[in-house]
Amino acid sequence: MGRPVSSPSVSRNGKHNNMGLRRSDRFLTGLDDADRVVFVSHVHPDPDSLGSMLGLAHLVETKLDIPTVLTQDGPISRAENRAMVELLNLDLQPIESIEWQGHDAVVMVDSQPKTGRHSIDDAIDLYAVIDHHETPGELKGIPFCDVRPHLGATCTLVTKYLADQDVEIPEKVATALLYGIETEVTGYPREACASDDEAQAYLFPLADKDLLAQIKNARLPHTHFECLLHAMQSSFIYDRLIISWVDDLPQPEQAAEVADFMIRFEHVDWAICGGVHKGMLFLSARTNLAHAGAGELLRSVVGKLGRAGGHDRRAGGSIKLASTTPSAIDDLQAVLRRRLLKKLKISDVRGQRLVPLREMLQNLQS
Repeated sequence: MGRPVSSPSVSRNGKHNNMGLRRSDRFLTGLDDADRVVFVSHVHPDPDSLGSMLGLAHLVETKLDIPTVLTQDGPISRAENRAMVELLNLDLQPIESIEWQGHDAVVMVDSQPKTGRHSIDDAIDLYAVIDHHETPGELKGIPFCDVRPHLGATCTLVTKYLADQDVEIPEKVATALLYGIETEVTGYPREACASDDEAQAYLFPLADKDLLAQIKNARLPHTHFECLLHAMQSSFIYDRLIISWVDDLPQPEQAAEVADFMIRFEHVDWAICGGVHKGMLFLSARTNLAHAGAGELLRSVVGKLGRAGGHDRRAGGSIKLASTTPSAIDDLQAVLRRRLLKKLKISDVRGQRLVPLREMLQNLQS
C-alpha cells in the first residue's frame, strides 16, 4: 500500500546530493508518476500541520495537476483550530476512511514516522517527510526527506517551496500558512529564525486579515473554563516549576492550553500539564527559557512509559494507562513528578499550591 518512489536521499538538515536541483524541484519530480498525493500528519492536527498540508496540496495541484487528499488523524478540538478548519472550509478526510491505492504518493507533513503520534498503518509506504521537529523519526528508506529543525514552523518551509516554484498563493492558502507560522513562533522567547520572519512578511499582504482575526478570537466552550479551573485547583509549584494535573481532560489538546496559560505565571520558568483522556495520560510542557531543550527533557522524563518530544521550548507526550483507577494515576503522577524534579535539579519537596486550599474552601462556601 502506498507507492515507493525512487529518489536520491535527502539528509535531516535538508541537504542533498544533487546540488543542481532545489528541494522543491526534487519533491515535485518524484511525484511525476503518482495518480494521487495523500497528505498525512500527526494526531489532533494543529495549524502548522493543516496549513502545511494545504500549501503543499496547492503546490502539487498547480504544478503537476495531480489530485490531492488532506487527511485528519483524530479529532480537532481546540477552539482556534476548529475555527481554522471551518472558516477556511478545509476538506479533511478521516485517516481511517482512506481507501489506499497502489499509485498513491503519501506525504507526511509536520511529523515523522514511528514517533507514536499517528494512526496511519506502518505498512503504508511514505514517499516524503517534510517537517521541522527535533524529535527523531525513522526516516530510513523514505525517498524524499526535508527536515529542518532550525525553522520555527513547517509552514515556513512550504512557503519557501511555493515561492521557489513561482506559484501564486491564493488568499485561503496564504491565511492558513500565515496562521500556521504565527502559532508556532509567537511565544516568548520566540522559536523563530530569519526564514520564519521572511515567510510571514511574504504571506501577510496575501492573507485575509479579518478571517485571521476571527480564527484567533474563536469562541470558547464551557469545558475550556472547567478545565482551567480544575487545573488551577490542582497546580503545585516547585521552585521555578509549576505542575498541573487534570484528572478528566475534556480533550487532549487542552493539556497544551493549560500549559500555555500557566507559563505566563511570573514566578515560574517551566509549566507542565498532565491530563487523563480515554485511557491515556496526555502531557504538555512549556518553558520561557532559551535553549531549554523541552522536547528532549520531556522525552527523557517519559522514557519507556510512552512517547514524547517537541521543540526547544514546547513539548508534548502521551502514556497509555495500564489502569485508570485513582490510585494508579496518582502513582504515575508521582513517578513523573520525581523525574521532572530530578531533571530540573529541583529538590524533591512538597509542592506549594497555586491556589491555597483554604481559599478554595472559602470560595465554595461564599
